[in-house]
Amino acid sequence: MSTSLNHRDDLAVEAGFVCGRSAAIQSLNATVRQIAATDIPVLLFGESGTGKEVYGRLIHRLSKNCNGPLKKLSCRALDPGEFHAQLKSHLRANDDGSETGLPTLFLDGVDELDLECQKILLSFLPDGESGGNGHKPVRLIASTARNLDQESKAGRFRKELYFRINGVCFQLPPLRDRKDDIPAFLEHFLAKHAEELGLEAPALNESETTLLRMHDWPGNIRELENVARKIAALGQVRKALDGFRPVGGAESKFHPEPQQFSLKVAARAASRQTERELILKALEKTHWNRKQAARDLQISYKSLLYKIKQTGLDASKNEQGVKEGW
Repeated sequence: MSTSLNHRDDLAVEAGFVCGRSAAIQSLNATVRQIAATDIPVLLFGESGTGKEVYGRLIHRLSKNCNGPLKKLSCRALDPGEFHAQLKSHLRANDDGSETGLPTLFLDGVDELDLECQKILLSFLPDGESGGNGHKPVRLIASTARNLDQESKAGRFRKELYFRINGVCFQLPPLRDRKDDIPAFLEHFLAKHAEELGLEAPALNESETTLLRMHDWPGNIRELENVARKIAALGQVRKALDGFRPVGGAESKFHPEPQQFSLKVAARAASRQTERELILKALEKTHWNRKQAARDLQISYKSLLYKIKQTGLDASKNEQGVKEGW
């Protein structure tokens, strides 16, 4: 059986969350396609809004079990009794034989389960060839916003359950690490929401796109879609982006007219942000060994110290945002 998407789905995926031009997403997609063809349990790890559920659906559609059902179970705010009942319902075997292929169970937010619910889940999961508790075996896909390796070491997540669901782990990159994909996302979301509203999709000029690229996108692709929806609804880019927060968090009025908003200024700001990100990555790689970082960046030690001070990295060294890799 072919595991390729049909042409219509290919177009949908290419325009949506999944595909992109950035190196990070291209590498991820190549591996996802390989793993999707197997029955290996998949753990999707990423910040809110990075597309974990979208990838879950994609993996199911690319699998040999694509003709079987995809059943989603939200793990958030469930007490043990309610979780047990929902899990039992989702894993109930289909006796009439109408379902073909191995069912796929998508556990949304598995990191939100308490220890008692984790125990219940573990008892239901297949161990080897048969399903847990006599239920039909499933292809398991789970999503998490927390690092479950760290959670298990801290005693907040059962190690046996972590090992059972973590056949292979995909870390979805945040939007700030794949900014080359922003223009394609904008085009897709503007067209999508303009069509829903019965309006013509507005076009963004280069300076407006540059401003959006300067934003840090803490809400990731979901936040970008919300901005695109607002632009499509208002039909006026200037009005929609008024008060938009670029990198640094300082609120500023946005005026796209050439005499009020300089493309050169925006380009310089984007260049400074890129330079800051490269320096930060070099410092993190060398554990803040500035001399080694300067050699890696092929600049003088004195120049690096100046740029660290100029970009404010030295002051933010101990902030949580700098410590975290993504």
